[in-house]
Amino acid sequence: MTARTVQAHPHAIAAREERRAEAIAMGIDEAFIAALVDRFYGAVREDASLGPIFDARIDDWPKHLGQMNRFWQSILLSAGNFTGNPMMKHLAIPTIGQAHFQQWLRLFYQTLHDIAPTPEAISHIGAKARMIAESLLTGIWVHRDRDDPLTRKVELPDV
Repeated sequence: MTARTVQAHPHAIAAREERRAEAIAMGIDEAFIAALVDRFYGAVREDASLGPIFDARIDDWPKHLGQMNRFWQSILLSAGNFTGNPMMKHLAIPTIGQAHFQQWLRLFYQTLHDIAPTPEAISHIGAKARMIAESLLTGIWVHRDRDDPLTRKVELPDV
């Protein structure tokens, strides 16, 4: 049996390159993402509510930060270099809930406001972060808590 190489369609490649160029124009590049991830997760580790959750699950912070760098590069630069399943990781945390995502976003937004290169970058990245938090929270309600998400109100801060 031989492995088959799947090649992206030229339109998909062009769209990915366009998203990357738009991000670069806002000042979002690999160096900025690395600084964002390092500073943000430094704040998370010091946070009274989030720090213990992360400390209980992460025993190799450099490895985790590398994974988060690849995640945000994929989200913000269409890098395609992230592999993993964030939903499954979050579903495995029995106590995580809306208040944790609210705090996660507050810290993330504060970090963005502190170091983002442009106002457009703040808006763009902040919207992506909120979308991710809302998706994970809704997934937790549906898959872990077996709740109907239509009966719950997502209350997350905006950037």
